Amino acid sequence: MTSALFSPIKLADLELANRIVVSPMCQYSADDGVASGWHITHLGMLANSGAALVVLEATGTERRGRITHGCLGLYSDDCEAAVARVVAHCRRYGTAKLGIQLAHAGRKASARRPWEGGQPLAPGEDAWQTIAPSAIAFGPDWPVPREMTAADMERVRDGFVDAARRAIRAGIDAIELHAAHGYLLHSFLSPISNKRSDGYGGSLTARMRYPLEIARRCVRSCRGACRLARASPATIGPRAD
Repeated sequence: MTSALFSPIKLADLELANRIVVSPMCQYSADDGVASGWHITHLGMLANSGAALVVLEATGTERRGRITHGCLGLYSDDCEAAVARVVAHCRRYGTAKLGIQLAHAGRKASARRPWEGGQPLAPGEDAWQTIAPSAIAFGPDWPVPREMTAADMERVRDGFVDAARRAIRAGIDAIELHAAHGYLLHSFLSPISNKRSDGYGGSLTARMRYPLEIARRCVRSCRGACRLARASPATIGPRAD
């Protein structure tokens, strides 16, 4: 009897050799969002584990979107080049396809690493102002985030799209948008954390509006980037600007 677990599957244009997927796991080992030697070691091992798909950890689409100072990012040329190096290493020595989870931590950002307690960073620890759909703190000991303006929302939208394009250029096969665990996109979905009155809060349809706008823009962007990559692969690489 053939095992479904070890049989191939096709998800849109992505063909996987089996149904085993390594979920994204935060490593808190990046330098200003730039992947380190640890990522090459960690992900290189997983790429050669027999799993068909390995998903890189929650990756910030802007600096303030990281959970901690050690979180991976994809918001600069240095970040993109480092992810491309990790991808190239995994391609050379492993067999798995590679995905990435694009994320923005919202009001849960600016925190210490888990082994440092996971609480909000103090002012002397290079803490930063967090943003959220509404000025509601994540918990009693957390700072109140700044309610996002229209300009903030547009910048974050563009950040997700830019990160998606960078991921494609770096050689990533699949992109996942993080909309759980109380991070930014999830906080728009929840009536507890989203009290907006500008068309992005209130009903479920309105609360879903912003995450769906980001998803649609990312999908359109990725389709365009993939067409470009297929047409002229030599042009895909870290941006010069």
